[in-house]
Amino acid sequence: MAPGHNVYLHQAMMEIVDNQIRESDPPETAQTLRRLVDEGFPEQEAKRLIAAVVAIKVYGMLKHGEEFDNARFVDALDKLPELPLDDAE
Repeated sequence: MAPGHNVYLHQAMMEIVDNQIRESDPPETAQTLRRLVDEGFPEQEAKRLIAAVVAIKVYGMLKHGEEFDNARFVDALDKLPELPLDDAE
């Protein structure tokens, strides 16, 4: 893990991804995982990319006091492996 990486935050984001996949809520999370694996990403790396989207979206919600926007989340998943870094600012 990179210096300054928060292991607890990482674990929490990975747990969110695992829950979304297990519960199929939203179903696009599992679909994105399958797509990324089909594109050659190892499963754990694909989950890390999805977790990065979750973290970026949560950060944006907290920073701007916004509600969760499922459409924007799904759009960001569709663009993986490119990360939505504009939301992180």
